[in-house]
Amino acid sequence: MLRARDGSATISSRQLGDALGLTDAQVRKDLAHFGQFGQPGVGYRCIDLLERLRTIMGVDRPWPCVLVGAGNIGRALLAYRPFVHGGFEIKAVFERSRELVGTTIAGRKVRPIEDLARGVAAVNAEIGIVAVPAEAAPAIAAMLVGVRIRGILNFTPCRLDVPPSIPVRNVDVSVALEQLAFDISSMAAPDES
Repeated sequence: MLRARDGSATISSRQLGDALGLTDAQVRKDLAHFGQFGQPGVGYRCIDLLERLRTIMGVDRPWPCVLVGAGNIGRALLAYRPFVHGGFEIKAVFERSRELVGTTIAGRKVRPIEDLARGVAAVNAEIGIVAVPAEAAPAIAAMLVGVRIRGILNFTPCRLDVPPSIPVRNVDVSVALEQLAFDISSMAAPDES
């Protein structure tokens, strides 16, 4: 957080608003939804605010994850160190491809998909990450639901049909690129006169 990193003990709603592109009133209103945080005229104690925000966001504890798919996206995810720093550790990797099963990627041995139920239970995984070809994604999602995964991060362009009690977050790089292309295209071209 802005002020906590520079050693400041407190931060004001105005400073938070400036950093976030919001008004100080909006910051106070939004934080008030979760209880009393700061003190008028003093601001928010950085350490306390960070702890409360981490609790509200649910990142105040580790989240064990399993990854299904050890192809290019899966390998990139395994190598992505900020997951671990944020409390999201991929504890087990599962794959259908016999060429990949048994190999080790970023310190994780790739296990056969048939071991999914046993593997999820062994590491107490709550989050399943899907990085498989789109045509395999619905079956993988069904398997994850069947082994009581609580949420799914989906890296396929396929929308997953899961019960409403299982939150799914879709990461589609092509959609993000299309949005970026639209944003760039819709901006007025600089005047060349």
